[in-house]
Amino acid sequence: MKLYDSPTAPSPRRVRIFLAEKGITIPTVQVDLRAGEQFRPEFRALNPQCTVPVLQLDSGAAITDIIAICRYIEELHPDPALMGRNAEERAVIECWVRRIEWDGIYAIQEAFRNNLPGLEQRALPGPLPLAQIPALAERGRLRAAHYFAWLDARLADHPFVCGTAFTIADISAMVTVDFAIRAKLDPPDHLRHLGRWYDDVSRRPSAKA
Repeated sequence: MKLYDSPTAPSPRRVRIFLAEKGITIPTVQVDLRAGEQFRPEFRALNPQCTVPVLQLDSGAAITDIIAICRYIEELHPDPALMGRNAEERAVIECWVRRIEWDGIYAIQEAFRNNLPGLEQRALPGPLPLAQIPALAERGRLRAAHYFAWLDARLADHPFVCGTAFTIADISAMVTVDFAIRAKLDPPDHLRHLGRWYDDVSRRPSAKA
């Protein structure tokens, strides 16, 4: 089993943090996205979507979805539980993760990739060259602002996104904040619940992964 990774991309970082919380080390293969290694024939054969992360199993099967990768790891190493200990917890956590992805990660990606010089024909990750749309960058900024306000409200009465325990939802939400800072979409300072939570989760050793 090996993980195809890239230190410059937020998506594989979610998996690295998950593994660090589990105390697990997996052999990695670094993919240089800036050099376009994700478009080389050998990588396309592994993942036609030309994205990282990819978990290649000993059987040769390739898992290319972040949550599917983490779920596979959780099945093998259930403790500490980061995706829930029963049916209700698993459903609630996955529900919040999907909302974080849709309202947070995708919004910030929309703003970032439709504005950054050098990504003129890479407005979406994947194999197709797609032109930037400036209006989508503005929409992404508005969506990101709404996301941070929503997350702050959620954290007003919860130490972590899904309650009292650190989960994959916190991993995903923390990566959105770091991604936003990189995209110059920092959460406003007045969102104090978000700030408290972010300081807490950023101090975890796994956050350095």
